[in-house]
Amino acid sequence: MDVMHGEYKVPGGKLVVADVEVVDGLLRSPRISGDFFLEPDEALEAVNRALDGLPAALEAHDIAARVERGLPPGTVMLGLSAEAVGIAVRRAVAHASDWHDHPWRLVHEGPQDPALHMALDQVLAEEVGAGRRPPTLRVWEWASPAVIIGSFQSLRNEVDAAGAERHGVRVVRRISGGGAMFVEPGNTITYSLYVPASLVAGMSFAESYAFLDDWVLGALGELGVKAWYRPLNDIASDQGKIGGAAQKRLAAGAVLHHVTMSYDIDAAKMLEVLRIGKEKLVGKGIASAVKRVDPLRRQTGLPREEIIERMIGHFRGRYGLAGDRVTGDELRAAEKLVAAKFDTAEWTARVP
Repeated sequence: MDVMHGEYKVPGGKLVVADVEVVDGLLRSPRISGDFFLEPDEALEAVNRALDGLPAALEAHDIAARVERGLPPGTVMLGLSAEAVGIAVRRAVAHASDWHDHPWRLVHEGPQDPALHMALDQVLAEEVGAGRRPPTLRVWEWASPAVIIGSFQSLRNEVDAAGAERHGVRVVRRISGGGAMFVEPGNTITYSLYVPASLVAGMSFAESYAFLDDWVLGALGELGVKAWYRPLNDIASDQGKIGGAAQKRLAAGAVLHHVTMSYDIDAAKMLEVLRIGKEKLVGKGIASAVKRVDPLRRQTGLPREEIIERMIGHFRGRYGLAGDRVTGDELRAAEKLVAAKFDTAEWTARVP
């Protein structure tokens, strides 16, 4: 009988490993291990007993509920939770891959048009899903200021058209959900991860957000910024929100996960361009906007370029990372998508 192996690094916590067999649709001989802390000692065996005989098709939250019920009174878990056990088991059964199973590539090129960035996200994710490109980290550089609205947002409800025109701000729509982002060249740090679906196998959408950005929390910690993930999709600190994530799972078998973090911010301009900013901050004034989205420049005192290089270095140290470029074929495919989709009024105003 083959032993199935699954690993889950708890965001901000420890590694949880599940080794388990499946016999006639049931979990058998489960063994949970890891670098977590658990008291009393017999609690570990209680976890294994709770797992033994469970239907292998159970979702992670159902597995977690069984584990919780099987724990001895007074059990203390540090860097571990019943939910983490459930995810590790689901990842084992789903034959999930690990970060270290993949040859990671880095794409960090010069400034590009906002619509081309949207198209590159779709093309590179599809290439990873098709197996023609290894999993990739892409760091964006912006050629012009832009507002990027989520796939399902109303254009007129989110953007003040007159304010955007006055400030020369381009409006584009991305393929992922979530809220609007206001960006200016040199004032944000934006990156995308293009990963095979196997990397997040066994996880819900919510769980995969924190999992895919755990590395950046580590990088920020090395920069002196104590940051954490605030569900569903915010990266936060005690000084305020740092950035937000969005995600799209493609039918091709890939996951697009992208994040924009604020390095600096022109709050006055942002509030003239984004209607949503005015509604959320009504009666609180510009100073509250600065506090709500706290720039990394103020928190670190470092140049944007150094922050990016240290983030890349942290990722490389964890998982390995080889330099790469967008290929000619990928660029041509993206340019066709710009003309056919991302630079058209039909797409940008698809939700008017």
